[in-house]
Amino acid sequence: MIITYFGKQFFKIGQGEMTIAFNPVSKNSKSGISAHFGADIALITTNHPDYNGAEQLSHGERSPFIISGPGDYEVKEIFIKGAISNASLAGKKYINTIYSLSVDGINIVFLGALSDSEFSKETREAIDSPDIVFVPVGGKGLLDAKTSAKLVSTLEPKLIIPMDYDDTTLKVFLKEMGEEKAEITEKLTLKRKDLDGKDGEVIVLKAM
Repeated sequence: MIITYFGKQFFKIGQGEMTIAFNPVSKNSKSGISAHFGADIALITTNHPDYNGAEQLSHGERSPFIISGPGDYEVKEIFIKGAISNASLAGKKYINTIYSLSVDGINIVFLGALSDSEFSKETREAIDSPDIVFVPVGGKGLLDAKTSAKLVSTLEPKLIIPMDYDDTTLKVFLKEMGEEKAEITEKLTLKRKDLDGKDGEVIVLKAM
């Protein structure tokens, strides 16, 4: 599995011939982030231009199966569970979907544009035993660095990948996690065995 980060919450996970994209940045976003490639599956947590740019994920004959809300899905033998939560952006409330899926035997939880650290019982059950958690740490309506650190510790993942950060919020998050010397990398290549012995380790992906 290869994980690439483009900024905000826009990630690409490649596994063999399969490409999964999370929260692609739309052309209407003011973030200035731009990346375009073909994906098989697009997971969109929040209907906001910073996160809903599925139009960026078609290339040639490849266009993605788009999942943009709570429910149970099976696409190309990958089981995906979407659980409802809350997002708040620029003072406006949105529905945010937390996604849980397994790729190559690795359980992934993608928290999306989460602004509320209190989970319902159903949501908590949907994100049981994650190996990797993608967590927003930048505040501005979403979880701030300190709240994110507290929340992610209760989920007990092996690996934590912060997103939607700037230099300041990332620094606070790493300090809260006791991970000031966290590995910073441009791409993360992972196999299931690489997670053995890891416990809440933070890996920072630099935006491409």
